Amino acid sequence: MKSAVEKLSPTRVKLTIDLEFTELAPHIKDAYQSISEKIVIPGFRKGKVPQAMIDQRVGRGSVLDEAINAALPVFYSQAVREHEVLAVGRPNVDITELEDNKKVAFTVEVEIRPEIDLPDFSKISIKVDDVAVTEKDIEEQVDSLRARFGTLTTVEKDAATGDFVSIDLVAKVDGKEIEGGSANGISYEVGSGKMIEGLDEVLVGLKVEDQKTFNAPLVGMAEGEIGEVTVTLKAVKTRELPELNDEFAKLASEFDTLTELRADVSERLTRLKSMEQGAQARDLLVQQLLDTLEIPIPEGIVEEEVTAHLEKENRLDDTVHRAEVIEEVKKSLATEFLLDAIVRAENVQVSEAELTEYLIRSSTRYGMAPEQFVQEISNSGQITSVVADVSRTKALAVVLERIAVEDASGRKVDLEALRPKPEIAEPTE
Repeated sequence: MKSAVEKLSPTRVKLTIDLEFTELAPHIKDAYQSISEKIVIPGFRKGKVPQAMIDQRVGRGSVLDEAINAALPVFYSQAVREHEVLAVGRPNVDITELEDNKKVAFTVEVEIRPEIDLPDFSKISIKVDDVAVTEKDIEEQVDSLRARFGTLTTVEKDAATGDFVSIDLVAKVDGKEIEGGSANGISYEVGSGKMIEGLDEVLVGLKVEDQKTFNAPLVGMAEGEIGEVTVTLKAVKTRELPELNDEFAKLASEFDTLTELRADVSERLTRLKSMEQGAQARDLLVQQLLDTLEIPIPEGIVEEEVTAHLEKENRLDDTVHRAEVIEEVKKSLATEFLLDAIVRAENVQVSEAELTEYLIRSSTRYGMAPEQFVQEISNSGQITSVVADVSRTKALAVVLERIAVEDASGRKVDLEALRPKPEIAEPTE
């Protein structure tokens, strides 16, 4: 096989591939066998029809078509590897020459990841927020802890913001109750905004056993569609918090005094805000690179992803929304190309330990056992995507070590000190 590559634009190339006919021989043999197993000719068993009979009944052209269709992906992949083409999207194939028993030539145009000139990261500086833990922050955490040990008491009153209520809900669309659209005895904090849009406003001032119907978007409905929700107030409860003293500290923690508990809360918040500095530095670095680097985006990939997104929402004719989605897709692709360029430049490898740690953390977020989570992503074909995510995260961590990070007060921030030290492990495939 002979191949050459021509760069048509920063995001598109054309591969020219020439084959000697002998290189098609295995694929032609397979094509004859495949056709032999499909056609029925009196006097011959399936799979045993001679090639000459197939040429007579089906035609040599049909055999060549099947052989070439099977061969093209193989030789295309070989050419991509040979020329280190970082292809994305679907290739556009054009057979330019076909002479039976002589040669085959074809071209492939495909969009590629753009080449990105990365900067000297040691010359980049980032400024992040100060680590500042206020008395208000500590009070909020302590109050949240008190709430966990609070008790609910039923009271005779109208529902108000901050109350805990017991409610029944029924959801309908076009007058018909939706599947799984009713629930009884739901406990809910009025004003939390954690359930159905508009529910808080309806509950405020409602009396026990009163019923009210309102319109709201429901889970599973298309954007813009509205359902009808009926809520019945069954009970109103207020939360009584434990007194804030040393006894509470003993009840709610391993500390003997409230002073010790507050000191521990302050230390934890300081650590959390320090970790947030690392996340902020990462996000600011990515945004700075996106703003300053030239990252060409393949227009064909953008159009493909935008159309798929709009078709899913049934909004193909919404020009305003299309413009918004185009910008979102372009930024997403630019970020992906940027991070993958850093992965290649830094020769980042993902270790078995790093992949396992990521999977365990992710399974916890989804409330699944690690084994079940791994099985789910494996069945859905997302393993490669997961490894890519871990590689990008690790690549950012590597270059963040070389940039200068200061807080708003001018103090140097040591991001390395904020990260746990991983165990050394061999890279995984």
